[in-house]
Amino acid sequence: MSNKLYIPIIIGALGMLSASDASAQRMAVKSNLLADALASPNIGVEFLVSPRWTLDIAAHYQPFAPRDGRRWKHWLLQPEARRWLCTPFAGHFWGVHALGGRFNVGGVHLPFNILKGAREARYEGWLLGAGISYGYHWVLSPHWGVEASLGAGAAFLRSDRYRCGHCGSRQRGTKGRGYFGPTKAAVSVVYMIK
Repeated sequence: MSNKLYIPIIIGALGMLSASDASAQRMAVKSNLLADALASPNIGVEFLVSPRWTLDIAAHYQPFAPRDGRRWKHWLLQPEARRWLCTPFAGHFWGVHALGGRFNVGGVHLPFNILKGAREARYEGWLLGAGISYGYHWVLSPHWGVEASLGAGAAFLRSDRYRCGHCGSRQRGTKGRGYFGPTKAAVSVVYMIK
């Protein structure tokens, strides 16, 4: 994967952080601890767009391969429109999200048969998808909170299969497949910017 692909992601995230209006707009910065535990470093930004709606954008980026022969490189963007049942950034919400990214994985077992055979081979490709989610935000203090959310939906993956995790010998041409199931799982630490 080319480093040039990540420049628009970084510029977009910085632009969102600087886009806060000094008046009534509220913004949050967050990190998904579940994704961190799975070696998927991430950052999220959420901001108020109307009295009961927010826009949440999460970015995951893992440019390094582990040293044990496995391959686990990827980037993923997951924007989500959220409808809060009472107050934004507190309590229950429903969301509609999209997801898209690129991956280079091998020597690992992925759940839900996402890429069957990824333990013995390496897959390199991209994915696009969408889903719905439900979540809850616990307010801990005026600036800190914890949020949990779970989502399900569909995705389309298109990838090439390679013989092993570190070699470049392609086994077969590009192949696409559909996926239905969980598309989001998050337990996030949230910092509110007012």
